[in-house]
Amino acid sequence: MSDPFVHHPELRALIADPEASMFRKQSMAEFIAFIEAAGLETDWFHSDAEREASRAAAIKGREEQDFWFFGYGSLMWDPGIRFVEVRRAYMPGYSRQFILKDTFGGRGTDETPGLMAALDHGEGCHGLAFRIAKEELETETDFIWRREFIAPGYHPEFATVETDHGSFEALTFLADHEAETMCADLTWEEKVRFAATGKGLFGTSLEYISNIIEHFETLGIDDADTKDLHTAALAYNEARKT
Repeated sequence: MSDPFVHHPELRALIADPEASMFRKQSMAEFIAFIEAAGLETDWFHSDAEREASRAAAIKGREEQDFWFFGYGSLMWDPGIRFVEVRRAYMPGYSRQFILKDTFGGRGTDETPGLMAALDHGEGCHGLAFRIAKEELETETDFIWRREFIAPGYHPEFATVETDHGSFEALTFLADHEAETMCADLTWEEKVRFAATGKGLFGTSLEYISNIIEHFETLGIDDADTKDLHTAALAYNEARKT
């Protein structure tokens, strides 16, 4: 297949060129130096050895075939990986949930916690599935792990995705409920407040959610829960002005 967008030509202008992605340009050492220069702690990050062990275990036995990866957030429009095919996909049994409480400085602090999305067990999740050629499996999965497995919060898992051209297993990263950042018991009021006021080195939580909404609309993905949270966070900030 010579054209990655053969099934969905409308996605061609909506997915960033992986070669231009910051996730390919910055090494882990450079990323850690950037974080530490901002005064944030990195001692809770996974070590290079831990990251590589996780990656190697996940792809073991799959080296001789093309590899599918499921994106449900920013990976949809900025995957940062070379892919030979992309399909709109649905992952039953899992859903996009705002349960990641950020107090480590990314988009929130101890004083003003932030909120981000994770994939957890649920009714189902719409996203995109990317196929990586087996010849580039080592290189491209290294980029995926450098992005998704920086610190405790997620764990890799294979699950079935459904597409208009068949179903198959794809790798994704699920919420790790043993991680300090994953808080499945957040109340709606806490989620709204964190989404509205969280702020850190990489911007605000509201900017993060607004960006998701914007890209979902462009991609034609309807996520009522994310829309409701976004609307409530905007209303929360408006109420604070009065």
